[in-house]
Amino acid sequence: MDRKKSIKRLPDSELELMMIIWEAGEPVSSAYLMERLQGEKDWAVTTVLNFLARLSERGFLEVRKQGRINIYSPLIAEKDYIEAESRSFLERMHKSSLKSFVAALYDGRSISAEDAEELKRYIDELAKGERL
Repeated sequence: MDRKKSIKRLPDSELELMMIIWEAGEPVSSAYLMERLQGEKDWAVTTVLNFLARLSERGFLEVRKQGRINIYSPLIAEKDYIEAESRSFLERMHKSSLKSFVAALYDGRSISAEDAEELKRYIDELAKGERL
């Protein structure tokens, strides 16, 4: 089974924890996560531990005991999650039409003419077989 296809969408709170873990670039403890969340979220330790348990159950995290603390490592790469989530969003919201997606951004003034030109150059390079 293609692992990228089986990646499920995360609720925002769990995604927020995964983003911190991916950014760390190494296994982390719940204490590390609590420190990073300080001032941004007022989640209790038990809330964070519940999110981590769910992430582990869903196959996003590996949990290892190190002495008396748990250490969390990502099992799914950030790049793989973003690709799956982007593909899912495009399918759900735009019936897999990149043109529809870009038009919605442009018409909604979410991208500038310069952004559109940059996207055009990127697509032209992809069409030539070059990858940025």
